[in-house]
Amino acid sequence: MLTAYDYSTAKLMDEAEINGILVGDSLGNVILGYEDTISVTMEDMIHHGAAVARGAKNSLVVVDMPFMSYQTSVYDAVVNAGRLMKEGRANAVKLEGGATVAEQIAAITDAGIPVMAHLGLTPQSINAFGGNKVQGKSEEAAKKLIEDALAVQEAGAFAVVLECIPAKLAAIITEKLTIPTIGIGAGAGCDGQILVYQDMLGMFSDYVPKFVKQFADVGTVMKEAFAAYIGEVQDGSYPAEEHTFQINDDVLDKLY
Repeated sequence: MLTAYDYSTAKLMDEAEINGILVGDSLGNVILGYEDTISVTMEDMIHHGAAVARGAKNSLVVVDMPFMSYQTSVYDAVVNAGRLMKEGRANAVKLEGGATVAEQIAAITDAGIPVMAHLGLTPQSINAFGGNKVQGKSEEAAKKLIEDALAVQEAGAFAVVLECIPAKLAAIITEKLTIPTIGIGAGAGCDGQILVYQDMLGMFSDYVPKFVKQFADVGTVMKEAFAAYIGEVQDGSYPAEEHTFQINDDVLDKLY
């Protein structure tokens, strides 16, 4: 899986046969320029989800439920998940949390909406965690993650994202579950992997997590292209004749 937030990027990923596309609330960071995901709204997710869905014809499109769209009540969770499906054109929704949101997961799935869970470093709880820190390193925390993973599976989640947890713990959780685990900073023992596409293409430089591998330096290529465009516009070499449209001189003669 990879994240995407717009039609053209989703279409390229779909053509590359990526299995799943997550319209993540990480759009708050990489698209909208927020410092965290807290400020992302339902309207943001619907807007970007629908754009991605129009570009992805074969990939599974999962849309994040933003902060406070499901924590307030089971009713709110079902209504907002429904909006992401109807208006955001999602194939499934994703929400953060373990046993504390099991009731919401069960209710959403009972409504016929597939749910992907998310455990470990859950960005919407960044203030409670005190920053971007690896989760599940103590015995108590590791047991809690295993319990939460089993709880979301029991509640009906069809998969679970494991973010920023020790690789060996992620492998244990993967072995214990019957649903797939999708890792991000959780090692190769998970059933699948996900990255923010701007991270893996070198397009987002505000910060680069340790778990990110840059598969291409697209950011540098883009900046070089922007600079080349500016240069050619300034020196008059662009647009050249092959980039222009012609008109018959006889028509021009009649204008004077």
